[in-house]
Amino acid sequence: MRSFLNKIYIASGYLAAMFLVGILLAIMWQVISRWLGRTADATEVAGMFLAASTFFGLAYTFREGAHVRINLIVGHLPAAIQRWVEFFNCLVALGTVAFVSWNMWILAFQSVEFEDVSPGLLAIPFWIPQMGVALGLTLFAVALIDEVVWLLQGGRPRYDAPDAAHNAPVA
Repeated sequence: MRSFLNKIYIASGYLAAMFLVGILLAIMWQVISRWLGRTADATEVAGMFLAASTFFGLAYTFREGAHVRINLIVGHLPAAIQRWVEFFNCLVALGTVAFVSWNMWILAFQSVEFEDVSPGLLAIPFWIPQMGVALGLTLFAVALIDEVVWLLQGGRPRYDAPDAAHNAPVA
């Protein structure tokens, strides 16, 4: 199971990177088109790629310990209390992300139902970028569930440092 989840997180990171490349290509297309005297609007596509890149990157960056964390208080707590604070933080994050994820899926399905499209030149169905956001949030929720289970088993927070330092549960 660990190997499968790690592959999902890595795939999510690669998807985020591919959407960043997509932003580059969309903007370059727009620049080159204008240079050739043609009209091309890539702003909407670049914005949608930005949303996809941001949300697909959440699970991967969380798992790799790359999210911004402020340890001003937690870092000075005794180890036993620190573990419970970390656990509580993960639970609150999981509840929040699961709630937002659920509602994002509802919004995406409503966009399919109502046939919502973007207001720009391309008229892209809104459900396409919304599904990317919903899937990215769902993967982040899976990463948080994974971390909550790990903490319950006595492990140290894996998001705090690379895997090498946190491979085994604490006794």
